[in-house]
Amino acid sequence: MRRIPKFSLLHAFEAAARTESFSMASDELCITPSAVSHQIRELESYFGRKLFVRQNRRVELTSEGRRLLESLSRVFETIETACDEVRLAPQEQILAIYCAASFAVKWLGPRLPEFVKACPDITLRLTSGAEQIDLSRTKELDVVISYNEPPARKGVVSHALGQEKIVPMCAPLLLSPERTARQQMPELVLIESQLNRVKWSNWFALNGLALPTRPRPSFDRAAMSISAAADGMGVALESTRLAEREINRGDLVVVGVDEFEPILQETHFLSYRAVEKNLEKVRAFREWLLSQTDIAPATH
Repeated sequence: MRRIPKFSLLHAFEAAARTESFSMASDELCITPSAVSHQIRELESYFGRKLFVRQNRRVELTSEGRRLLESLSRVFETIETACDEVRLAPQEQILAIYCAASFAVKWLGPRLPEFVKACPDITLRLTSGAEQIDLSRTKELDVVISYNEPPARKGVVSHALGQEKIVPMCAPLLLSPERTARQQMPELVLIESQLNRVKWSNWFALNGLALPTRPRPSFDRAAMSISAAADGMGVALESTRLAEREINRGDLVVVGVDEFEPILQETHFLSYRAVEKNLEKVRAFREWLLSQTDIAPATH
């Protein structure tokens, strides 16, 4: 048995706390105001502390009541979402995706309207973050797109989404056409991406240049580094896949495209549970995503 009070008491509390009125809560719950008051008192007795300060025509939450409302609001929103999903038409499906934040913002997000148009019966639910998700334990997610290769886990299939070209890029105005990129690179402000496993030291060593030792601005997301570079702060060392819109618009240019060697690396990975590989929503998304990255769909 879970150690929680009766749901009817929590329901009455949430309605009264949200509306700041026992009367309005009673209208919403289709019970009398005295019944709401009785349920609130029973809940306060359960906790052994007051949740409301009673006034003439309204009620005000105590600090404990506010804390309870904050948590319950999230719980009720989750319950409401779950109920909405059950009410969907039988042919509709929910695809829960967890994605590396910068990949979601800079590359996946702009393409998702194509997937929605191609698969109208699949409803997307996208969340993002830097955490490595274990799909063998996290059952509420269907697929994960991670930055860096995820640890091998029994029952979970992972695919690399192809090699990415990692290069220095900056706003065009920072470069002088009268000097070579090799001459200018040591003088430019270098922007650090804290979570990027490819470091400036890797790139400078590959291209036979001495790494400048002066301080460097840093950001914890590739999307922020790319934006800072486009705004003229300095040079970002990032994937052309993530910066493709800025490059196509001319907001960013690749520094020394004919002078320097790029770093090629498999950076993003798609994962899903092996037992669900043929589930329509997982299969459809996998095949669509791999087609977007020019990778042949997996057959095993």
